[in-house]
Amino acid sequence: MLKKRAKYVAVSAAGVLGLSLGLAACGGGDGGGSGSGKTLTIVAEDPVDHLDPQRIYVGETISHTTRLVYRKLLSPPSSTDPKVSSKPIPDLATDEGTSTDGAKTWSFTIKDGVKWEDGSDITCEDFAYGASRNFAADELTGGPGFYLTAKLALKGEYPGPYAATPEQQADFDQAVSCDGKTITYKFKSPWPDFPLAISSLHMMDPYKKSFDKGAKNDDKIFSNGPYKVESWNAQKGGTLVRNEHYDPETDDKSLREALPDKIVWKFGEKATTTYEKLFSDSPDSQTTIVSGSRVPPEFYPRLTEAGVKDRYVQVQSPYVDYLVPNQNQMKDKNVRKALALATDVESWIAAGGGEKAYTPADSIVNPAVPGYVPNPAYKDRNLKGDPAAAKKMLADAGVKTPYPITFSYPQSDTADKQAAALVEGWEAAGFKVTLDPLGDVYYSNIQKPSNKADVIWGGWGADWGSAMTVTAALFDSRQIEKTTNGQNYGNYKNPAVDKLFDQAANSATIEEQNKFLQEADAALGEDVAYIPLEIATFNWVYGSKVKNFVTTDASSSYPDLAGIDVED
Repeated sequence: MLKKRAKYVAVSAAGVLGLSLGLAACGGGDGGGSGSGKTLTIVAEDPVDHLDPQRIYVGETISHTTRLVYRKLLSPPSSTDPKVSSKPIPDLATDEGTSTDGAKTWSFTIKDGVKWEDGSDITCEDFAYGASRNFAADELTGGPGFYLTAKLALKGEYPGPYAATPEQQADFDQAVSCDGKTITYKFKSPWPDFPLAISSLHMMDPYKKSFDKGAKNDDKIFSNGPYKVESWNAQKGGTLVRNEHYDPETDDKSLREALPDKIVWKFGEKATTTYEKLFSDSPDSQTTIVSGSRVPPEFYPRLTEAGVKDRYVQVQSPYVDYLVPNQNQMKDKNVRKALALATDVESWIAAGGGEKAYTPADSIVNPAVPGYVPNPAYKDRNLKGDPAAAKKMLADAGVKTPYPITFSYPQSDTADKQAAALVEGWEAAGFKVTLDPLGDVYYSNIQKPSNKADVIWGGWGADWGSAMTVTAALFDSRQIEKTTNGQNYGNYKNPAVDKLFDQAANSATIEEQNKFLQEADAALGEDVAYIPLEIATFNWVYGSKVKNFVTTDASSSYPDLAGIDVED
């Protein structure tokens, strides 16, 4: 099934701009684990794209690494009560931070006694260095660093720590400064929800300079959490064991229980194979949870079986799945409009499992995000598509038909069926479709500006409770670099839309911000910058010896490892 590219989503509004992070997770424990030799197995069909904290930007990877190996200044608390979980709590910081100058300056003090896996102290300088790595976008591709690079109060260009001149580094050191154990960040404009950015993502995580080897470290973990790597293969997975330098007394019980003594991560097994084992309760599946791949539709009739129904969890996800026409390839807006007209959303949903798996979407913004409104271009569309109208539009555009297009998507058995379901409508409209199913590291492929695919699948959820973390995060053209397009997979460029994003970013109220973002979304629909498909519903089955299984907003509706355990 399709792998999601999204993070934490908010469901309520509060605070300075009315923004809040709607997080929830399972309850606390003793923090130090049980010490009984228990092993939890995590199975994923595909390898993770990135393990470098500044490059991680996939929902389940953010959540899993937060609970296991990467601590932050602030992290999402574990509570099923939204009133408790709506506010990030101190993790490596002593408190929630202090803002001055109208939220243009933020300071945090680092706890005593927090250490890396080699026993060295986590320092203020480690946090400053981690922040600086976000600017090395040509080498450290794929991450969410554009939030910081757009906001930090720099006087000139800063290329990151690898290429900076002494003068450029001094400029950065003025914007991100250390005073003993206190780190201070200075921004060009108010950033009242900066604590939510810290809690939701890994971009502000500390990074030890002596460990840094740039892009070569993409599959390396240098832990400051309860586990560390014992062995790791980027294509096959690996084993995490307890980190002897992690002190649970420095941690909050609501963030990490660290109950299993060992975590085994396995990549490469097809979802149908994994779930057949889980449904059959085979011995090698009993301590297994699945990451990424939900229950395939062919297993739905078995969800009520004895021995399965008590291990079945269904949850509404924070994600919207969508298609992106590649603006470098499909330059004619009328061709893009024809593609949108011919897109059969109903057949896509049916091939993916029907209403048990999806709800049709009318915007790239999830309805749970404050400021959501249906996109005018898709509000009243025909979900079956209209190939006849699309065919006429292609003819009026004067392009030669059949018009060839290549469609890239992350390969799985279910995704293959869904892609095939779109082909019929597209080809009836006059397109000639080549399917391009991609396996490993899907996002690393589609984030190359040189990518020749005409149509690209994406899945997205808000980074925190603001539509700014959806439309601007995906379509601001200024994140496009020579070697990466960031999250702007379709290489969309519209200065007028960028200006609306700037106006939204500088708004004094959430109402004003949403007005600009809604105007930007309408422009995106008119330009056919994206075609919304559906909102995913997640269906999970877990091993019979797994305890405390829960999916939460904090874990992007994936299994939340904060308190998951296995039987002795």
